[in-house]
Amino acid sequence: MKLYGIKNCDTVKKARKWLDEAGIAYDFHDFKKDGLPSDQLLKWEHSLGWEILLNRRGTTWRKLPDEVRDTIDAQSAHQVMLDNPSIIKRPVVEHDGEVRVGFKADDWDQAFGR
Repeated sequence: MKLYGIKNCDTVKKARKWLDEAGIAYDFHDFKKDGLPSDQLLKWEHSLGWEILLNRRGTTWRKLPDEVRDTIDAQSAHQVMLDNPSIIKRPVVEHDGEVRVGFKADDWDQAFGR
């Protein structure tokens, strides 16, 4: 299992705590600190859709210029997420060939068999 996110994100902290308490081994990749390759992001976009990955509720989204927010599409969203990794919903988890985004303990109980 590989967990992607930002170390200081509260949701990522909850997810990591949940995994630790469940005894589930994982590798953590801080995409704000360690970067996010374009091909990795493309893989997630193909699996989930760019709309799922793009966090329109956070401050990073609100700080974007109106013309960027008003004309966002798949291509521009990809570049916005590469330039501003904190705009990606977190955490992103790769496990057994699947990609998931977000953390809800009940969903993870079912998905990861705790």
